[in-house]
Amino acid sequence: MADRILIVEDEKNIARVLELELKYEGYETGVAHSGSEGLIKFREQEWDLVLLDLMLPEIHGLDVLKRIRSSDEKLPVILLTAKNDVKDKVAGLDLGANDYVTKPFEIEELLARIRANLRTNGNGNSETHRFQKLEMDEISRAVSRNGREIELTPREFELLLFLMKHPKQVLTREQVLNAVWGYDYYGDTNVIDVYIRYLRKKVDAGENTTYIQTVRGVGYVLKEQPNETAK
Repeated sequence: MADRILIVEDEKNIARVLELELKYEGYETGVAHSGSEGLIKFREQEWDLVLLDLMLPEIHGLDVLKRIRSSDEKLPVILLTAKNDVKDKVAGLDLGANDYVTKPFEIEELLARIRANLRTNGNGNSETHRFQKLEMDEISRAVSRNGREIELTPREFELLLFLMKHPKQVLTREQVLNAVWGYDYYGDTNVIDVYIRYLRKKVDAGENTTYIQTVRGVGYVLKEQPNETAK
């Protein structure tokens, strides 16, 4: 299940850009353009992370943060702040914000901070991921398929985890590279193909169905298909 991110930003152009970028990265999003609307949406649904602008109409961002923290102490909150709002940054962190990004910001930096906060929080509300008979535990880092334990390297684990977070969703090579290797990775992109092969040998080899599929010219998808080589 994709992570859900609530964007509370009164500048509609910025909010729209954030919404599009996050959806492209595979996140589910909600958008609010005022402090009061943000609190309503926060209470209506469960979220894995909140992007919170401070200078909001109706209710100031710091007051929104206070109310979020009064009901949820663990939900990651990243503040979107103006360049010179040093006092508000400090106040926000003191009130329990997890991080802040200063406007104007690079979207790659924001995405990296989102990934880092979701990892720190144990991927929002979930620690265990399941797809068919494949299971992953983020805390113990245990992986198994149909009861068979699978040993993975740290990079293999992160790659499979990203696929597990977006089942049946075709992920581009760029999305995989940014999520697993980082937006600042400048090495050979063929490394993805190598690690996909490693994963297939460990997860799919000898099974009647395969889970890790290549979508030619696009990327990869976690989807169950018959294993022709096992017949």
